[in-house]
Amino acid sequence: MYFPLNIPPFISEDGHFTEDEFYEFCKANPELRIERAEDGQIYFQMPTGTNTSIKNADLVIEIGIWNRMAKLGKVTDSNGGFTLPDTSVRAPDVAWISNERWNSVPDADKHKFARICPDFVIELMSDRDERYSLPAKMEKYLQNGVRLAWLIDPFQQQTTVYRPDAEPQTKAFTEPLLGEAVLPGLEVNLSTLL
Repeated sequence: MYFPLNIPPFISEDGHFTEDEFYEFCKANPELRIERAEDGQIYFQMPTGTNTSIKNADLVIEIGIWNRMAKLGKVTDSNGGFTLPDTSVRAPDVAWISNERWNSVPDADKHKFARICPDFVIELMSDRDERYSLPAKMEKYLQNGVRLAWLIDPFQQQTTVYRPDAEPQTKAFTEPLLGEAVLPGLEVNLSTLL
């Protein structure tokens, strides 16, 4: 499928989009999934396959059900973009932000790529090659303030759990994943979910 890339008629002097320009660029290209690295580099991602999309939806539902009962924060899916402290714009497959932190975001900012780092993120590998790029992305999340992150590898049937100031820990799908102090009471069993 071919489609045009719509570039709004502006660009900063340094050749990179400002936050508002990047947001307008994304709005002008709604059919694309776009992220921006902290150095201003723009990344285009193809849509995931249907099977991966189903798994993503199951993960969003699982976190959403826990959150609906706990009433502790907000859950986003892979379309929710965040401007992180390092100025990168990322859209994790699943993200969760505590109510307290979400309520501190100005209302106008909530309608764009909110300038806040989620407390918790999930990235689900959709391609075997992502095992080379996603670990670095997970480390960047931690550097920006994520308190707990899960990198789920459905090919190896394992999850790597990331926490600040700790070595990543790998768990088999047969082991439950816990929300720990970040999402208290959350328990996810990937062996039955995925």
